[in-house]
Amino acid sequence: RLYWVHRRGEAIAYPIAVPREQSRWQGMTSVSNKAVNPAWTPTATMRRENPKLPVHLAGGHPMNPLGVRALYLGSSMYRIHGTDAPWTIGEAISKGCIRMYNEDVLDLYPRVPVGTRVTVTWRKFTG
Repeated sequence: RLYWVHRRGEAIAYPIAVPREQSRWQGMTSVSNKAVNPAWTPTATMRRENPKLPVHLAGGHPMNPLGVRALYLGSSMYRIHGTDAPWTIGEAISKGCIRMYNEDVLDLYPRVPVGTRVTVTWRKFTG
């Protein structure tokens, strides 16, 4: 889950897809940029793993894996973003990014200003 803590003791929870085991990371960062209909360029590693991937997909393309919005995390290539594959939500499947349903990232996007602190942890929260 992704939790948008908007006030002390109050949060909105969103279901997400998380990185696969070999791509997991954790720590503190911040939202460094935001994009509407972000373009996507797969990394060289991604293209080696799957040579059928395009060199680039324009924002708004229905097969763009970043979906309709992206929040960029620090100086990394990682993002919190929508998805073109909603069936992956709830899975450990990404290459390091945090995927959300497009309707959820549309809800979250205007709430989160650039500079917002982000904590990524593998601890489970209950309640």
